[in-house]
Amino acid sequence: MHKYTVLIVEDEKNINEFISKTLVSNGYRTNWAASGKEAVSLATSLCPDVILLDLGLPDIDGMEVIRQVRDWSRCPILVISARTEEEDKVNALDAGADDYLTKPFGTSELLARIRTSLRHSAQNSSSPQQLYQAKGLEIDFLRRIVSLNGQPVHLTPIEYKIVAHLARNSGRVVTYTDVISSVWGPYAENDNKILRVNMANIRRKLEASPAQPAYIFTEVGIGYRMIDDESAVTAHIPEMYGAAHSIQEDGKF
Repeated sequence: MHKYTVLIVEDEKNINEFISKTLVSNGYRTNWAASGKEAVSLATSLCPDVILLDLGLPDIDGMEVIRQVRDWSRCPILVISARTEEEDKVNALDAGADDYLTKPFGTSELLARIRTSLRHSAQNSSSPQQLYQAKGLEIDFLRRIVSLNGQPVHLTPIEYKIVAHLARNSGRVVTYTDVISSVWGPYAENDNKILRVNMANIRRKLEASPAQPAYIFTEVGIGYRMIDDESAVTAHIPEMYGAAHSIQEDGKF
């Protein structure tokens, strides 16, 4: 079976060893970079399937690593950082990171985020996504039809664009800037008010309880995350299993 390679960029050896042990026990191959420059070099030579990136590195900041890697690669980058400020998260995502986890976090969440990143990477490298399905919600991208529990949902063109963009990036946080650029164009004003108005309308149409959403979640100050696509093919992505699952499940990074 093909083993996905994960490049861990973390200057603290004990944290790297813990993450690496967890990933190896769950079917991944790992490499370690202790600095930003080493990370860029290894990303170039190894072409990993996923990069786990700490932002606080001893030489160059993790943000610069993201920018340098994004100059030539679409490899999924999952930031793992102790920085909790919303601005740090938004800047990392807007710079090209695919996801952001704040330390401390559980091993099960880390593994789930890695699987999501791999799934999106596989979808982007193959034929365009045609269908999204999750908890009775279905989006047919080819026919631009949205249905909920078999009943059609009538969205405006703008509402459909928002939902479709989030669905194509399901499981990942999508920044407000990203949504606005995708829906209204790259030169649109970065005004969250009109986006929030549209999102309120979307939730009234999709959610049984808009105050407790089941499909589209708000990452406060950052953006939105849509529930994972259940129709996505994940057969070749390592799952947590056997003894490794029971040993590592309660771990915290």
